[in-house]
Amino acid sequence: MPVRSAPSSELKRWQLRTGLSLFMGYSAYYVCRSNLAIAAPLLIREFGGRGLNKEVLGQIASVGVLFYAAGKVLNGVLGDFLGGKKIFLLGMAGAVAATVAFGLGQGVAVFFAAWAANRLVQSMGWAGLVKTAANWFSYRSYGRVMGLLSLSYLFGDVVAKLVLGQLLVQGLGWRGLFMTAAGVLAAVALGCAFSLKDAPESVGLAAPPTNPNSLFAEKGTGPTTDRPASLGHLLGPYFHSPAFLLMLAMSFGLTALREAFSFWVPTYLVEAAHLSEGAASQWSALYSVCGMASILGAGYLSDAWLRGQRGALILGACVGLVPVLALMTQPASGPALPLVLTSLVGLLLLGPYSFLSGAMALDAGGRQGAATAAGLLDAVGYAGGTGALWLTGALAERQGWAAAWVALAAVAAATAGAALVFYRTQERRPGLVVAAQQVTPPPAQAA
Repeated sequence: MPVRSAPSSELKRWQLRTGLSLFMGYSAYYVCRSNLAIAAPLLIREFGGRGLNKEVLGQIASVGVLFYAAGKVLNGVLGDFLGGKKIFLLGMAGAVAATVAFGLGQGVAVFFAAWAANRLVQSMGWAGLVKTAANWFSYRSYGRVMGLLSLSYLFGDVVAKLVLGQLLVQGLGWRGLFMTAAGVLAAVALGCAFSLKDAPESVGLAAPPTNPNSLFAEKGTGPTTDRPASLGHLLGPYFHSPAFLLMLAMSFGLTALREAFSFWVPTYLVEAAHLSEGAASQWSALYSVCGMASILGAGYLSDAWLRGQRGALILGACVGLVPVLALMTQPASGPALPLVLTSLVGLLLLGPYSFLSGAMALDAGGRQGAATAAGLLDAVGYAGGTGALWLTGALAERQGWAAAWVALAAVAAATAGAALVFYRTQERRPGLVVAAQQVTPPPAQAA
């Protein structure tokens, strides 16, 4: 299709349509991801006599994250070569099938296999989102756009916990919960198939500018190329960038913390705060609601006040997490303290977490390598998440929740160390990451 210059209003209409489609689509992915955490107490109750306790359920979740991490690398690369829309929709279709298979399962072996398959195909979702966003939006608005799109997983998590939790209150079993989740995702996937377009060129519009300071622009391959020349050309620059290697280290720690909390909060609230399964699912949504505020606030602070120094904000957040996690080791006499503390974790954690495979990935990879950058960051992160899910479940089962929170406090402290190195070596002098971030205006000023 011939490419033409578009009036600003026409391009903005397409960008709004694309952003809404990506937001709703990725939110729906989470209905088929949060369902396991919501159903966890019911699964333990029904299958506890057949060996499904918190430790085994943590192992199921950990194996799923391991497959998710592997899929992040594979599907990030495929997204850059095949296109964002195709990968985004394939992931939805696969997640629907895997969720149905889990809902029909009769034992631990089926649960392991179905959840691993679900997380493997779900790794296509963010790769497709990032690739499509890199094609449709100017680098000048990456911070604002990715901040808003990053809210999608929290929005989906909140909706899943509120709606599916209410279904549990109404007496729906865990199998019905899984089938409902699959139906929701299938319906949203059908809508996205009609509403999404891969890039402006596919509707005859000119491509927006990409970041001139990306790794690929520095290599002289052209700032608007959206397909890499080869696999080696795509992967090589990332492993020669000190800034990107430090981003990988921070992703490992932040994702470990995020995965542990996202999965175990409902079960923790049942056992420590003495809430019912349905109430725990609904109240655990506070963690995600506070995370939404965190993402918006962190994006504004890093752009408007810290001049793009996202590492400084990650450092402050991780330092703040340590005393909050320490307080969680204390016995609770009611639900108030656990709810306040888990909400504080969401407020401190989720905004900094969203930087890494969001705006920072787009800045590093541009149109040509954004999906791969996000995939590498998430893959290393979810490797940390795999261990954190298993470790949290094992410690909670054998030694109690206090031991689990002490371990996660140690992870937060180590991540703070990596953020300190990143800040001192990368953000206090000109470099790729800082240069890329400083061209992104504050959300209120972004075009």
